[in-house]
Amino acid sequence: MLELGLNYGKGPVYLREVAKREGISEKYLSQLALFLKSAGFISSVRGVYGGYILTKKPSEISLLKIVEILEGDLSLVPCIKDFSYCQRLSICATREIWLKMRDVIRDTLNSFTLEDLILLYKEKVTKNVNYQI
Repeated sequence: MLELGLNYGKGPVYLREVAKREGISEKYLSQLALFLKSAGFISSVRGVYGGYILTKKPSEISLLKIVEILEGDLSLVPCIKDFSYCQRLSICATREIWLKMRDVIRDTLNSFTLEDLILLYKEKVTKNVNYQI
């Protein structure tokens, strides 16, 4: 998503190029692309100059939505989502802590957009530029 965000408005991005730059498998990346495409965050462009593009502005895509699409529910333990998972739920002292942790993670991710991530990335790249002759 970062690569697509960096190229937003400039045309499609090839998964092969992203996989090479990021050092990950193109096959794995295409599986992620399927999830993102079915969720409506990206679309594919066919043809010689084809590839993938964002369907929304980076400022309209929260990191929470991206993570939930790719990772699913953010509950750290099964009893948070499935009340029938544990018979001790009514007396569990740690469940409230797990709920709070899930909420903090969700709130943090929801407070950032893909645009924010792009800006952070550009800032880091700029700081690491080496001007040697």
